[in-house]
Amino acid sequence: MHCFIRVVETGSFSAVARELEIGQPNISRHIASLENELGTRLLYRSTRQLTITPEGQRYYAQARQALDMIDQAESDLRGQQNPRGLLRVACPASLGIEKIVEAMPQFLGQFPDVELELRLSDEYIDLVGQGVDVAIRGGELKDSALRARRIGISERVYVAGAAYLEEHPAPLQPADLLQHQCIIYTLLAGGKGWPFKDGELHVNGRVRLDDLRAIHRAALANLGIAYLPSWMVVDELRSGALKLVLADYVGPPSPVNAVYSAERLLPQRATVFIDFITTLFTSIPGLNGSPLL
Repeated sequence: MHCFIRVVETGSFSAVARELEIGQPNISRHIASLENELGTRLLYRSTRQLTITPEGQRYYAQARQALDMIDQAESDLRGQQNPRGLLRVACPASLGIEKIVEAMPQFLGQFPDVELELRLSDEYIDLVGQGVDVAIRGGELKDSALRARRIGISERVYVAGAAYLEEHPAPLQPADLLQHQCIIYTLLAGGKGWPFKDGELHVNGRVRLDDLRAIHRAALANLGIAYLPSWMVVDELRSGALKLVLADYVGPPSPVNAVYSAERLLPQRATVFIDFITTLFTSIPGLNGSPLL
């Protein structure tokens, strides 16, 4: 049943074989056995495509719910303070590396029966398709197939290195950015469009990067003006290595959410992780809504 569910969610026999480490022929045998037991075809498989039958779709929905309920029942019997099992969490790379990884010894010490797999990427993650229990994401939730719990609040700010601003007059309004080198984050929604409270401005620059940590370093190297999460630049703002620009034009803060599938029961190991991260973020300037300076 678990093999069938993961094949439906990933669309791939080989992906499930790698995930469960049991070999692709075993996946095929498990699903064939399930179809024989049920007396109906669940999947149509060709060399190019995997298609779920109407009977398979109905069975998937009920089987997914059944396995979630079994997992929840086992967690309840073990007790609130003894969650166990593998927890897969997707998180933006910079936030995960700089704030979450260093807190993992504390989390794993509190919950010794939980295994944690962090998937650190700024790319969009399909929770169901990639078997992820929880994703940490910024912004308002727009996907009705997901649920969200707010775990923090963050804003993005415009910053530049002190030496850069000595050579280039600080912008006084967003339109002044057209006369500056802007460090472009290529994975930002909207591309080169930087948001302000009164609208968006298309900016340009000679440096384009796909990692926020690299943009942070580029700003410290005085390569131009950067648009970064406030939690990432707190220390440099306090030391003077970076300076805020256009602070009066920054848009409102956005929520940071723990996101999970609306169709699944949230396992106990995921619940305690979300509680832990919520507490962690309340202590981090730039994630707890407190003033930066």
